[in-house]
Amino acid sequence: MRLILGLLLVVALALPAAAHPHVWVSVRSEIIYAPGGSMTGVRHSWTFDKAYSAYSVQGLDKNGDGKVTTDELAELAKVNTESLNEYGYFTHARVNGKELEFAEPADTAMEFTDGQLTLRFLLPLKKPLPASRALMFDVSDPTYFVDFNLADGADPVRLAGAPAGCTLTVMRPKAPAPDARNLSESFFTALDQSSDFGTQFANKALVACP
Repeated sequence: MRLILGLLLVVALALPAAAHPHVWVSVRSEIIYAPGGSMTGVRHSWTFDKAYSAYSVQGLDKNGDGKVTTDELAELAKVNTESLNEYGYFTHARVNGKELEFAEPADTAMEFTDGQLTLRFLLPLKKPLPASRALMFDVSDPTYFVDFNLADGADPVRLAGAPAGCTLTVMRPKAPAPDARNLSESFFTALDQSSDFGTQFANKALVACP
């Protein structure tokens, strides 16, 4: 049961069937570059809504001290990142419309602070990308099961170690997603990872280097 609780897409079992999205995630990301100037991966920090967070940490305070520690969350962090593989880690990086491929995540950790879970992990590219290529980046769920939004405040997406002259432009959607209550459950059931319903409302980042 603990493994099931760790799966993002199974949280619907505990939530109203007709509600979309089921999970809300506030995203901070770093796009990472090697000393030679090539992009090597993305480091994510995802903070989940309080309802999902409270549901997920039930029973994880193993020593009964009233705190859920990083060590107690290690298994949940592992299961969450493993389950994300099927969905491409909800991370989309494109060059000239072509999707880049990511390798297995690393440096996975999770913490529970102020009633919210935060999952952190490094997502390496399978093949480094020369910085001279323009990159379009977003974190989104095409099925709109999970609502990903860039965190409030400055620099929700950052460049780490990028060559001089690289610029980052964050583009938020021009229109908010429609009220899901006006759409039928069958509409969402028909969506899959090839759909673009959720993606069209995603926050995007454009990286351009000389």
